[in-house]
Amino acid sequence: MTRVGNNFGFADAEQIDRADRELTYIAAISEALREEMRRDPNVLVMGEDIAGEFGGAFKVTKGFTEEFGDRRVMNMPMAELGFVGMANGMALMGLRPVIEMQFADFISTAFDSIVQYAATNHYRWHAPIPWVIRAPADGGIRSGPFHSQNPEAWFVHTPGLKVVAPATPADAKGLLIAAIRDNNPVIYFESKPLYRALKGHVPPGDFVTPIGKANLARSGDDLSIITYGAQLHEALAAAERLAQEGVSAEVLDLRTLKPLDTEAILATARKTGKVLIVHSANRLLGVGAEVAALISDCAFEWLDAPIRRLGGLDIPVPFSPPLEDAYRPNAEKLYAAAAALAAF
Repeated sequence: MTRVGNNFGFADAEQIDRADRELTYIAAISEALREEMRRDPNVLVMGEDIAGEFGGAFKVTKGFTEEFGDRRVMNMPMAELGFVGMANGMALMGLRPVIEMQFADFISTAFDSIVQYAATNHYRWHAPIPWVIRAPADGGIRSGPFHSQNPEAWFVHTPGLKVVAPATPADAKGLLIAAIRDNNPVIYFESKPLYRALKGHVPPGDFVTPIGKANLARSGDDLSIITYGAQLHEALAAAERLAQEGVSAEVLDLRTLKPLDTEAILATARKTGKVLIVHSANRLLGVGAEVAALISDCAFEWLDAPIRRLGGLDIPVPFSPPLEDAYRPNAEKLYAAAAALAAF
C-alpha cells in the first residue's frame, strides 16, 4: 500500500491501475457502488450534486448518471433531514438507497430521520431499513470545523445502527458492499485524508469485508495500538519507528465500530498487556472510551500498565494549520505515547 500525495480534491475517482489492481481509496468506493448498482437494480444513490457531470463534491459518482439514469442517481436539495426521511420510505418499499452526505459534518441535520426513525424501526414493528449513509469525515486538510468532524460516537451510541470506518482501499470497497447488502441502516465513515493520498491492492469483483471483524494490521509483542480510519496509517508509521528501537508494537484496525470485534480487542490486550487507543475524533467520550472500558472489564488481570487513549482535543476543529496540527493525533504523538507506555 502506498501514499500518492495528500490531495483530496476534485480529480476523477476512477484512478485505477488495471494491471495490478491498485486503486486509490476513493476509486475503491466508486467501484463498489458501480458493482452493486449493476448487480442489484434496487440499489440507488442520492445526495447533493451527485448526478450529471459534477458527480459529487469528490467525484465518486462521476459518470453514474450516464450508466444508471436519473431515476437511480438522484440529486437532492440541501435538506438532509428530508432526503434521509425519503430514503427511509424507499427502504421500507424494498429499495436500497446509498445516501451521500457531502460532508459527515452535515449529518446532524438528519439526526431525527436516522436516530429516531431508521434506527428504531425494525425493533418497533419488524420492518428493516436497508440504507447506507456515506459520510466523508476527518480532517488534517485545513477545512475547519464544518468540514472536518468525526461524529461516529453519536451513532455508535445509538441502538439499531451499524457503523463502519474503513482505513484501506480494500476495506473501503469490501465494507461498502457489505453495508449495501446488510438489512440494517449502516453509517459508513470515509476518511477524506485518504481519498487520493492512499493506494493499495483491491480484489476485483464480488469482494466483501465482513461487518464486525477487526483486522490485525501488524503483529507485535510489547504493546498494542488499537485504532481505525486514517489513524491506522499514523499508527503503522509509529510502530515502524518503535521497531527500529527494539519495541514490538501490534496494531489492530477495528474497521467496524458497531458492533465492535470484542474478541480481537481482548486478544491483543491479553497478548501484550499494554494498550494505546487512538482516533481522530476528540477523545472525550469517543469510541476509544468504550474500547478502554471493555478491556478494563474483561482483561484487567492481563494488563501491565494503565490503558492510554489519544484523540483530538475537546474543541472544534481549527482552520489554522498549526492549530489543527496541535488538535489532531499524528505519528509523532503516537510514537511518543507508545514509547512512554512501553517504558512503563
